[in-house]
Amino acid sequence: MSELNLQEQYAPKSRCFGCGPENEKGLKIKSRVKGNEVVAIWEPQPFHEAFPGVLNGGIIGALLDCHSNWTAAWYLMKKQGVQSPPCTVTADYAVRLMRPTPSGSQVYLSAQVVESESDRAVVEATLMAQGKVCATCRGTFVAVQPGHPAFHRW
Repeated sequence: MSELNLQEQYAPKSRCFGCGPENEKGLKIKSRVKGNEVVAIWEPQPFHEAFPGVLNGGIIGALLDCHSNWTAAWYLMKKQGVQSPPCTVTADYAVRLMRPTPSGSQVYLSAQVVESESDRAVVEATLMAQGKVCATCRGTFVAVQPGHPAFHRW
C-alpha cells in the first residue's frame, strides 16, 4: 500500500466533508490502494452517533459515497494511463444497512470497480465493524468535463 492516501496524494486542498484533508470538521477518509481494491480504516467519534453506541446512517452513507468515488477515480486514472485521477462525481448510489454499526471501534471500508466505461465506473463497497458487514453500497461515479462545478476540484 502507498504511504500517502489517495486524498493526500491527489487532492490535498480538498474541502469535501467526507474525504477532504482540508475540512477541519469533515470525516477525513483516507483511502489506500491494496491490490485491486481500495481500503480505508476510519475511527468514529461520539458526535457521529445516531444514538449511544451506534453510528449515524448518514455518516455511513457519506463514508461509502466518498470512498467509492475515490475508488472510481483511481480506477479510471489507471485505465486511462494518466498521472492524476479525473474529477469524479456521484451519479447514483444505494446503501443497504445490514445491522447497526457500533460506534466504539474502527470501521473498515473496502471497495472495487465491478463495471466501467470510458468516463464512469460502477463500484461496490462494504463497511465492516468488529469483523461484521454492517453496510454495503453500489454506485455509479462519473468523470466530469470542463464547465461542471466539480471540474478540477482537486
